[in-house]
Amino acid sequence: MEKIGFIEIRITGSKGNLDLSPDNYDIRELITMLENAEDLLYSGEKKDRPTISYRIEEGSVKHIFKTSIQYIIGFNAVIGQINQVQNIDFLDIGTAKAFENIQDIAAKKNYTFNIKTSLDQTNEVKIDRTTHFYRTEAIWADAKFYFYGKVTNAGGKDKANIHISTEELGTVRIQTPISFLEQYNENMLYKTFGIRATGKQHSETGEIDTSTLKFIELVDYQPKYDEQYLRSLREKAKKNWLGSINPDNWLKEIRGGYEV
Repeated sequence: MEKIGFIEIRITGSKGNLDLSPDNYDIRELITMLENAEDLLYSGEKKDRPTISYRIEEGSVKHIFKTSIQYIIGFNAVIGQINQVQNIDFLDIGTAKAFENIQDIAAKKNYTFNIKTSLDQTNEVKIDRTTHFYRTEAIWADAKFYFYGKVTNAGGKDKANIHISTEELGTVRIQTPISFLEQYNENMLYKTFGIRATGKQHSETGEIDTSTLKFIELVDYQPKYDEQYLRSLREKAKKNWLGSINPDNWLKEIRGGYEV
């Protein structure tokens, strides 16, 4: 039988003159915390993650999230590192955003969050309005990307998106103007396209923040081998480049002052 552990997120604070408790803890706050807890434990693909069970307890409000012990051990290491360095720049995007969301709640509602695990010698991190657990903005730079794959969904009532299934990143969601989708006459579902988009990229690791992606243009993508096209490129290179250089002089330039 799989071993189970848990993380505990204890929230202290008040609602007006009343101390915070499960009885006055709003359902919207609960939904937000459930979403953030999933990202704390599993920031990547969610479809293969193990079960997370939940209960709420008194004191003031305690959220208890139970799951496989190996993920609890990993999360314990994460909060230990956060406590040590007092920043979240080292985290992957999903986990970092979950901590940023909790920091936002702490600042707006004057709540204090204490996060720990069920391990005997657990690490613990405290988040309140005096802490600043946000990613360093300078690390994330604006960039442009091309994504190639099959479109699996397109549309949306208020905020439209195109979902494209890629080999490298799985399914990527790209914010898309409704005006573009209204004017696009053909059915793009389950067809292969390239999409040019803007977004944020980590300046050190190259990681893409897929939640920031915004549509620029749709690119027709025909991934087929075209011998005639490649032959024309070779002929063009022969005429425009190879035909205009002296091989001996070119080799000397490449060697520089080095002689064998």
